[in-house]
Amino acid sequence: MVHMTASPGRRVLLAAPRGYCAGVDRAVIAVEKALEQYGAPIYVRHEIVHNKYVVQTLEKKGAIFVERTAEVPEGSIVMFSAHGVAPVVHDEAAAGKLATIDATCPLVTKVHKEAVRFASEDYDILLIGHEGHEEVIGTSGEAPDHITLVDGPKDVAKVEVRDPSRVVWLSQTTLSVDETMETVDALKEKFPQLISPPSDDICYATQNRQLAVKRMGEEAELVIVVGSKNSSNSVRLVEVAKLAGSREAYLVDFADEIDEAWLDGVSTVGVTSGASVPEILVEQVLEWLSQRGFEDVELVKAAEESITFSLPKELRRDLRAEAAALVAQRTGTTPSPAPSSTPSGE
Repeated sequence: MVHMTASPGRRVLLAAPRGYCAGVDRAVIAVEKALEQYGAPIYVRHEIVHNKYVVQTLEKKGAIFVERTAEVPEGSIVMFSAHGVAPVVHDEAAAGKLATIDATCPLVTKVHKEAVRFASEDYDILLIGHEGHEEVIGTSGEAPDHITLVDGPKDVAKVEVRDPSRVVWLSQTTLSVDETMETVDALKEKFPQLISPPSDDICYATQNRQLAVKRMGEEAELVIVVGSKNSSNSVRLVEVAKLAGSREAYLVDFADEIDEAWLDGVSTVGVTSGASVPEILVEQVLEWLSQRGFEDVELVKAAEESITFSLPKELRRDLRAEAAALVAQRTGTTPSPAPSSTPSGE
């Protein structure tokens, strides 16, 4: 590995936390475990997470990504992505006799359950999020007759509800915290009795990564965010960096997308990555910067993260059955009755 001599004053501020959140880690491992357990192909409805490298890596291992349930051959295994799906998608899978594995992030599932509960109590639900995003489509599908999408403060003026005393807001989990609260404030001005969800919908990982970038943006003239353009939380990090004071901020999938001209007049570069980005891509960016004199790396720590999520229940059940069979084989005992080696279509 060749390193250029570090230039005086040139440094990198590296965000912590960055990269994989617990929901992404769970979803990616779920695809890998399913491929090990059942063999290729495993169909995945939509990209399992919004990252080009992750998707390409899983495709090489035998995952097939589709946009519509109808593209999955009858009787196959289909996994639902971390962003969640609407109830109609589960119905489509059942109609196609598909075995399903649900890798929806538990924090997204929480928002789905809130939508169902408030709809059952006949509230109007104002869902703050970006139109067309998979997570928004999935949540809206839980209660389409009760949910109105509010895509930022600009949408507030046109929002209408049946009863201003029975209105609640929910949000997409990967938004900018500041923009969301700006939208909430505008909604509360219009609907003073607006109810907030029982817990903050914006996920802990999104908030922590934005907090680290805010701290970096105060010192870094340039911030490089590693992530894909269809990753909502990665795009938000670029916006947060600029609002925090960084002169420029760019989103790149890979180190070779960085333009050397971005370094002109820059002494401090901030580096972070979206919640669906593996660490190897950040390491490649750090190496690229190191070769151009930015060898001094300082950690900017905003929070500790220790949350983990267990695998989807369909995989846990079958993995337990497989483990029991292996133990029985080694010990010569008869294993207790186990589920089929194919996940259920529940």
